[in-house]
Amino acid sequence: MNEWLFLLGAIAVETFATSMLGLSEQFTKPLPTIAMVVGYLLSLYLLSQALHTIPIGLAYAIWSALGIVFITFIGAVFFKQVPDVPAYIGLALIMAGVAVINLFSKMEVH
Repeated sequence: MNEWLFLLGAIAVETFATSMLGLSEQFTKPLPTIAMVVGYLLSLYLLSQALHTIPIGLAYAIWSALGIVFITFIGAVFFKQVPDVPAYIGLALIMAGVAVINLFSKMEVH
């Protein structure tokens, strides 16, 4: 169960780091830049802990899909980057792909 908490933590921190990337203004703002670097490092550490028991393909699919959904939401709310209909369709397809992997894949950790 801890591996799933590590994965969720990695997703949350990566989403934070990506938000800081947007606020860093091409690395010209020191605080958001430092927060971004620390966030990405912590996110990768948490992801590595999740990989002790979750297959890398499955973990990365979940990590990237939820990260995309969360950062899209943050972009809409905080950066006024509202998705259009094709973006919503694309997000739904990404989530459907992750659902298929989770429900039907038999990947195992060796």
